[in-house]
Amino acid sequence: MSEAHMLYPEDRIPLRRLVPMGLQHVVAMFGATVLAPVIMGFDPQTAIFFSGIGTLIFLASTRMRVPSYLGSSFSFIGPVLAVTGGSAARIPDALCGIAAAAVLYGIAAWVTIRRGPGWIDALMPPIVTGTVVALIGLNLAGSAVANAINSDFAIRNAHDLLVVAVALVTFLTAALVSIHARGFLRLLPVLVGVVVGYAVAAAAGLVDPQAIEAMRHAPWLGLPPFQTPRWSPHAILVIAPVFVVLVAENKGHIAAISAYLKRDLDRWLGRAFLGDSIATFVSAMGGGTPQTTYAENMGVMAITRVFSSWNFLMAASIAILLGLCPRFGMLIRTIPAPVLGGVTLILYGLIALMGVKIWMDAKVDFSDHRNLVIAGTSLIVSTGLGVRGVTVAGTNIAGIALGTVLALALHLLLRLGPRTGDEPLD
Repeated sequence: MSEAHMLYPEDRIPLRRLVPMGLQHVVAMFGATVLAPVIMGFDPQTAIFFSGIGTLIFLASTRMRVPSYLGSSFSFIGPVLAVTGGSAARIPDALCGIAAAAVLYGIAAWVTIRRGPGWIDALMPPIVTGTVVALIGLNLAGSAVANAINSDFAIRNAHDLLVVAVALVTFLTAALVSIHARGFLRLLPVLVGVVVGYAVAAAAGLVDPQAIEAMRHAPWLGLPPFQTPRWSPHAILVIAPVFVVLVAENKGHIAAISAYLKRDLDRWLGRAFLGDSIATFVSAMGGGTPQTTYAENMGVMAITRVFSSWNFLMAASIAILLGLCPRFGMLIRTIPAPVLGGVTLILYGLIALMGVKIWMDAKVDFSDHRNLVIAGTSLIVSTGLGVRGVTVAGTNIAGIALGTVLALALHLLLRLGPRTGDEPLD
């Protein structure tokens, strides 16, 4: 699709097209939005419900000018587990820490709205934001490949080959639709890839019969199990500082969207922070996960060239319905791992390249050794840790979180000295 046919945030989409396009964004975010609460011990139905509520809050805060979907943040997994110890009984304590992080995030939003984004630009220039976006995609690479093959990364028998075949069919379908399809179909590569991959997986017997049975017995209508926070100073000290990662992720995502739209969205940065912080606070008040703008949905936008915020209004509405309809939510959860692996191979790759595009558009000078150190070290550390992260004194720190903090710290530390080593490496 040429730039002339790009749909911008304010462009409306007919309802007959908006429904499948919104559903495509739900499929893109669903795996991660469900996985994060499962790991942390939260209820997935509640997380899905509040992801829809949070996205509506974000769209209202940014006045529909910043197209984004809000889903469960992986950056909080380590600190939350450090507080709960895996015990569901201590989740209310963790919710207190998440709410505190949202309050600090809201203060950052207020400062940005009042004083402008200059302080954020100084703290997170393109070398940092590009690195943060790129490391998100690279950090998730292991998850995509594990879904496409298996967690052992080993092909031992015919079943493993069948799993890889389903992932390849899904991948190629999505890729070919995005490249060669015409008309409206070209705007649905992820959805078409998942449908075709699911059909092939079902024919090959790779759809979990227990998941199907669970879907059949799930009720059509039901409220998610809500919880409220419980005051915990310890949880506040452990979890609240993670708001810095949300600031960096949001800044990086807006920079990536700005680059694709060729628009400067920095004037909406404070309102984007505010929307994300309120969404996280509301989610914490009801027992949901912390919220963050989702790179997976940015990948869908990059493929389709459709940046209309109305897509996310529909996706949020569908997510709320999923939160109120356990059976439909269970249907989405029956999607086999290789099908998710096939589409995420594309989406996560695009996320990584969005970071590279931020560097290119900002003309980041990689003959400056400081830029090499900031980007290279952060990318290697984050990618090396992957989704498993590193455990320090019993506390797990996610690879994305550590890579983001490292990029910020190196930028602040290395800019203190005189510029040296600016000569080209060759």
